[in-house]
Amino acid sequence: MAAFFAAARQGRKDDAELGTGVWRRAHDRFRRGLDRYHQILEGVGDDDLYNELVVIADQLGGLLPRVRGVCVRAQSSSPSKGLDIPGALLQVHRALSRAGNAVATTAEAAAMTRLDGERWGAASAGLENVRRRARLVLDDVEEAERALSTAS
Repeated sequence: MAAFFAAARQGRKDDAELGTGVWRRAHDRFRRGLDRYHQILEGVGDDDLYNELVVIADQLGGLLPRVRGVCVRAQSSSPSKGLDIPGALLQVHRALSRAGNAVATTAEAAAMTRLDGERWGAASAGLENVRRRARLVLDDVEEAERALSTAS
C-alpha cells in the first residue's frame, strides 16, 4: 500500500515539474528505455558480458537526471500541456526524442548481444554495438543541453 502512495506522490511531483505535455513524454520515454535496458540485464547468464553491460547501464542511468533537468527547465520556460512542441525549443525536443530512441535501441542491441552470447559465444562484436549506441545517447543528451542553453 505504501508503494501505491509513493507512486502517486511521485506522479504529482512529475506533473508539477514536467507538466503533462511533450516534456513529460520525453522524460518518461527515456526512463522507459532505461528500464527496458535494466530488464535485459536480469537475464544475462555470462558474468563477463553482464559486467560489461552493467557499466553501460550505469552510464546511461547517469543521464536520467540530466534529461530530467532539461525537461524541467524546458517546461519552466515553455510550458506544454499537449502534443504541440513550443517552437523556440524545437531543437531541444528533437534531441530529447533522439535520446529516447537511442536508449531504446541500445536496450535492443543489449538484448541481441545477450542472445548472440548465449547461442554462439560471440558477444564481443555486439558489445561494441551496444557501446556505440550508448555514445549516441550521450551525444543526444548533450545536444539537448546545448540547444536549451542557446534558446534561453
